[in-house]
Amino acid sequence: MRKMSVLKQFLLQATLLIMGLYVLVPIWGIVRLAFDGSLISRATEFRIFPKVFSIESFINVLDKPYQSVKFSTLLQNSLIVSIGSALIAILLGVSLAYAFARFRFPGRKAGLFVLLLTALLPPIAFTTPLYIILSILKIRTTLLGLVVVYAVFAMPFCIWNMRAAFQAIPKEIEEAAYLDGAGHFTTFGLITLPLASPTIGVAALIAFLIAYSEFAIGWLFVERADTVTLAMSIYAMVQTGNAQPWSMLGSLVLIMSAPVIIIFLILQKTILTRMTFSDQINQ
Repeated sequence: MRKMSVLKQFLLQATLLIMGLYVLVPIWGIVRLAFDGSLISRATEFRIFPKVFSIESFINVLDKPYQSVKFSTLLQNSLIVSIGSALIAILLGVSLAYAFARFRFPGRKAGLFVLLLTALLPPIAFTTPLYIILSILKIRTTLLGLVVVYAVFAMPFCIWNMRAAFQAIPKEIEEAAYLDGAGHFTTFGLITLPLASPTIGVAALIAFLIAYSEFAIGWLFVERADTVTLAMSIYAMVQTGNAQPWSMLGSLVLIMSAPVIIIFLILQKTILTRMTFSDQINQ
């Protein structure tokens, strides 16, 4: 292996350092805001460390971070919406993913192309039809409406990833089960699903994170404070400007981010591997 020159090594290290600072400085800024007890509104100067170290903002956030809504209510709404949308995306997507992976039928390639196009389109493209449909069904302003919205956003991604997992399972395993007398549903439930469960789990996690962190589209469907999620409450705190200390904003961001960071650190290798599409449409 050829060694890099001193100049190239220096430039490489400097570039990596700048990229690292670009990521870490905003994160440290949020941490500093969260523990700065001197703030009475938004921060007006850059500081590396808190001027007055305090955890009072965490206590206030865990009480009522958004208007008169308790933190427990916001957390409950976020979990209901996130878990519900992930379950719908997985339960409805797993059968479609298996069909695309194992069967050949008219319109298969067109369907895969539409799914891929849907996964690449910005979520705002779906707001108008979803708004009309959910208004007709009279669930637009409910948590169920948010569950449907976020499930629609996550389903194309889930289907593509689960399809790749089903294609990676050798057909001979299923054929052996058929020879032993197992039916289609028994083979699918007891053989195929367990083998594809790691990818299905990652797809469910990504679907959960999509709903857990999204707020911009959700505002179009929410009208009552008791249906606001944690992500929406963070946006609302930013919009209030100087109405409350920004240390509360930093505290809420850290509290909301903690579970996600822990999960990602545990599953980062699997997530990064499964997030890439491993096959092409023409397969």
